Amino acid sequence: MNKLKIYPLLLLALCISQILNAQDKATIIRNKLLNRDQNTVLVVAHRGDWRYAPENSLPAINNAIKMGVDMVEIDVQRTKDGKFILMHDATLDRTTTGKGKVAGWTLDSIRTLKLKNGCNIKTKEKVPTLEEALLLLKGRIMVNLDKADRYFEEIYPLLEQTGTTRQVVMKGKKTAEEVESLLRKYPDDIVYMPIVNLDKENAEEQIELFIQRRVPVAFELLFENDTNLLPVKMKEKLHGKSLIWYNTLWDTMAGGHDDDLSLEDPDKGYGYLIDSLGARMIQTDRPGYLLEYLRGRNLHD
Repeated sequence: MNKLKIYPLLLLALCISQILNAQDKATIIRNKLLNRDQNTVLVVAHRGDWRYAPENSLPAINNAIKMGVDMVEIDVQRTKDGKFILMHDATLDRTTTGKGKVAGWTLDSIRTLKLKNGCNIKTKEKVPTLEEALLLLKGRIMVNLDKADRYFEEIYPLLEQTGTTRQVVMKGKKTAEEVESLLRKYPDDIVYMPIVNLDKENAEEQIELFIQRRVPVAFELLFENDTNLLPVKMKEKLHGKSLIWYNTLWDTMAGGHDDDLSLEDPDKGYGYLIDSLGARMIQTDRPGYLLEYLRGRNLHD
């Protein structure tokens, strides 16, 4: 066969292979979750890579995907006309050029606004819809929908429509009974992760109730300082049952072992959560830095 004819075929095969690999990545990450994989640590980018682009924006999500994170955490709010957008706050003031409550604006009106970056400077980016975000990350990564369990029954049809039901991790503070009732209505595609504050008196009892009713894929655990002995106990209690997720966004979420401490000494920050507390999922504001640390320890692909 003529070489000039072979090269286009090879290029086409390479392109198809890359597309298939990209689509398979979300499934690979999901399987690590479902199998309670202890050999790697999953990296969750908080509101996308917001140091690169405005938080909860499409470029912030896309850059997080390109750098190799396993999951992006994005926040969901509902507009006056019942549309779902990405935004952390219930008001527009901090992150956009608008003012007032999200619930007081229609989607068309919100689309006229510009997003602000982390320095409070106006950018060219617009507020994305949840549908746009789901289509962007489809097949490429897992997604944690924060603040979304309030609207679960309304959002689920959108997940079906976009073909992303198997990529979603919902989290919230619902009781074990409430979660069991909620998930009974839906297929097993959706992963629900309870949030448990280990500083609360009934924290261990909450975890035990979840395990008795429906063993969660993971728990998000919170504690303020190392005087609390429960985090060490939870490492043993949950091993092989549920993965443990810790947030390193600020010091009071993981006993001071946050991103800031990790910048000084990653072994005292990220390393402590991984080795001493059994963390296998870490949500961070510095995904690139965490990935570099994990890869250096052979804890991430």
